[in-house]
Amino acid sequence: MTDFATRRRMMVDTQVRPSDVTEFPIIESMLTVPREAFVPPEQVEAAYAGDHVDLWPGRQLLDARLFAKMLEVLDLGNDDLVLDIGAGMGYSSAVIARIAEAVVAVEDDETQVSEAQSLLTENHSDNVILHTGALAAGAPEHGPYDVIIVEGGIETLPVAISDQLKEGGRIVCIFVENALGTVKLGHKRDGQIVWRHAFNGLANILQDFKKETEFAL
Repeated sequence: MTDFATRRRMMVDTQVRPSDVTEFPIIESMLTVPREAFVPPEQVEAAYAGDHVDLWPGRQLLDARLFAKMLEVLDLGNDDLVLDIGAGMGYSSAVIARIAEAVVAVEDDETQVSEAQSLLTENHSDNVILHTGALAAGAPEHGPYDVIIVEGGIETLPVAISDQLKEGGRIVCIFVENALGTVKLGHKRDGQIVWRHAFNGLANILQDFKKETEFAL
């Protein structure tokens, strides 16, 4: 029988801590939430391998190092309301829910949302609200949000998402250009998001966050 608790500790000790992630709530949450429970059965052995894990076409579970570093730059507090876009099977939301006050998780497939709800309930993530809808639309009815995280690469951030961030709020995204990825932290000031480089990281671009192709005649 696989000892997943040991694998979780190895993941934190060899992938997360060496990446300068030092905030105890992040470490504690990633040691506690069973990552293997939030991937398809055929991907259980890959859950702690240090790479992104394919969940279904177009959706990945971000590797532990990248995800933890994104949380670190967000500096989450226990009074934050967090919008988790592209939450997959719920792992990211389960981790964040142990740190923040509440999480609104967005996915666009009703069947997957139902499965995520079951997994989150089994893992006692009672402060997560699941929302079914287009990722680029967010979940405005539950906002505005103190924090927004996008679980995948983006080429552009829709206005609908930036509009849901509170004044003074934080957002972290993986911007992808020409197969190069940059994780940026944004702060909303005077209604505009001001971005700064956080670190390099790459993930598949989410369909809803691709730039429209311009055709020139």
